[in-house]
Amino acid sequence: DVGYYGIYPRQILGLKGILTSPLIHGSWSHLINNSIPLFVLLCIIFYFFRRISWQIILMVYLLTGLSVWLFGRPVFHIGASGVIYGLVSFVFWSGLFRKNVRSIVLSLIVLFLYSGMFLGVLPNQPGISWESHLLGGLMGILVAWIYKGVLEEADQTSTEELQDETEKSYFFRRDIFDKTRNEKQAEEAELEKQNKETKRMDFERRRGLSNFEDWPSDMA
Repeated sequence: DVGYYGIYPRQILGLKGILTSPLIHGSWSHLINNSIPLFVLLCIIFYFFRRISWQIILMVYLLTGLSVWLFGRPVFHIGASGVIYGLVSFVFWSGLFRKNVRSIVLSLIVLFLYSGMFLGVLPNQPGISWESHLLGGLMGILVAWIYKGVLEEADQTSTEELQDETEKSYFFRRDIFDKTRNEKQAEEAELEKQNKETKRMDFERRRGLSNFEDWPSDMA
């Protein structure tokens, strides 16, 4: 019985399932239903998160299994659906945490493709390890938070472009509301001082020209 290689929560014999349970499935339909979304998500991870792709997969894989071992029901949990939920959650929440155009668009695509999976986290579904789904999703959020500061080259470019466009869209300077009242008063006083100095110099220049014109002169 290959189910023996699944995760059995809070039992030493169930620890091996942290590594083996995503590889065990109850039927061919179970295997196929998990393989297709897993393949798509792995392609997304390897293409859009190249710098940390293996770290993401490894952390989601291990943390999901460990959390099921700690908090799941006392039955054998098998299948890769927990990992799938973790990867979906990672991609979606990465867009929210990173707040750049590329990641947000990717999050919306994943939300559109896998929105129906959210029903899988509801409890009391017979024959379904909803704990794996729920805990996998939570671990995906955790991993997305951990790696939110690691940006790909394309992410950095899109973020800089977005910041440039944002700066252009503001009528006032971005820091105009960040200054204290005293700082604003000091700037206004300095500006007024500069204006007075400019007017004085202009007046002196005009007076000097006027006096020069009144000087006596001889024709050569």
